[in-house]
Amino acid sequence: MALKGGCYCGAVRYVAEGAPMLKAQCHCRECQYFSGGAPHMFMLMPTGGFRYIKGTPKRFARSDLDSPVTREFCAECGAHLITRRPGLDAVILKVGTLDDPSHYGAPRMAIYTIDKQAFHHIPDGLPAFERLPPRAS
Repeated sequence: MALKGGCYCGAVRYVAEGAPMLKAQCHCRECQYFSGGAPHMFMLMPTGGFRYIKGTPKRFARSDLDSPVTREFCAECGAHLITRRPGLDAVILKVGTLDDPSHYGAPRMAIYTIDKQAFHHIPDGLPAFERLPPRAS
């Protein structure tokens, strides 16, 4: 599967190839900042299949954390495109930046519900975790 997308103004474009490794919604406080208050819908996509095909994103990582994530976004319009987490061999692709967001389908889990706001919706029956789900051993 090859998914294409980019920022709101079109200055940065990407292609993400491969099968999504996870589809989820994140309620963490940090994602709320970037989404304007809602949870972020995202897909984990293989790092090796992700590349920018137009433009170069601006990158931001907090300097006050030991192992911060790096957020990549358009310097022109500010659209948040992906997040890279240290030790994760995947990019965290923001679904709203896909040319066709219907490829997302639906989330398979909700994470960081410890930060969930009363106005956030988690579909009935969706597995939900206060932080990250336990890793399979």
